[in-house]
Amino acid sequence: MAYVVTAPCFGCKYTDCVVVCPCDCFHEGEKMLYIDPMECIDCDACRVECPVEAIFHEDGVPEQWQQFIALNAEMCQTTPPIVEQKPPLV
Repeated sequence: MAYVVTAPCFGCKYTDCVVVCPCDCFHEGEKMLYIDPMECIDCDACRVECPVEAIFHEDGVPEQWQQFIALNAEMCQTTPPIVEQKPPLV
C-alpha cells in the first residue's frame, strides 16, 4: 500500500510534502504531484505536511477520488522525480 495524491493538489502543487519524504517517491506533473506506489514506504510524513489535504493512504482515498490511485502509478512512469521545494502554482 502507498499514499496517493488526489484532486486538491491539482492546480496548486505545493511541495511541502516533497521535502519530508525519506524515499524521494514524488514525481512532478505539469499541474500536480504524484507518488510512486513502488517507492512509497507508508511513513505518513507527506500527508501531514500537505496544506490542502490532498494526500491519503490508498485505503482511505475518498470514493470520488478513487481514480487517483491508478493515476499516481501511471503518471510516475512518465513524469520526472522531484526532491526539492519549489514555489506552488497558486
